[in-house]
Amino acid sequence: MRKSVKSLLFLGSILLFSLTNAQTKENTLTKEQLEAKKKAVAEENAKLPKPYHPEANAETDIQNVLKLAKKEHKNVLIQAGGNWCIWCLRFNNYVQKTPELKQIVNKNYIYYHLNWSPENKNEKILTSYGNPGDKFGYPVFIILDENGKQLHTQDSAVLEEGSGYSLTKVKEFFNSWRPTTSS
Repeated sequence: MRKSVKSLLFLGSILLFSLTNAQTKENTLTKEQLEAKKKAVAEENAKLPKPYHPEANAETDIQNVLKLAKKEHKNVLIQAGGNWCIWCLRFNNYVQKTPELKQIVNKNYIYYHLNWSPENKNEKILTSYGNPGDKFGYPVFIILDENGKQLHTQDSAVLEEGSGYSLTKVKEFFNSWRPTTSS
């Protein structure tokens, strides 16, 4: 009986060592994969246009955007985020490079990129819109009518598909919040 217990303990120790060793190898691979992914994202980020301006006076910019929206009878599409945010840059690039989306935006919205970064968090403005980044992360979209009334806040995650965005979902979002006078 003692030999059986010792054998079981020995086999259990070997099994535990094997599992621990396998987990260590798995964690190493995961770390390597994570580093490769970080590198790929950094390379992608470097290539994409940077639409956010931490130095901008967002309050003045939004007042000017609203004046233009009123004049053109458009809504305002505020994309809050930053140049540090790969999903923010991907969305901007996707809209700019997809003629169908760019046409919907140009016809119906004045598009503004509201910076949120360590250099300028634009806390006062974002607080006035309910701090949507705290709830949804970035990018987050805020739709205003031509008078500045907040109509909608959109979580960008529901617009994603794979490592990008869904054309159908983004079109639906844009079309749902265009001005009622627009066709």
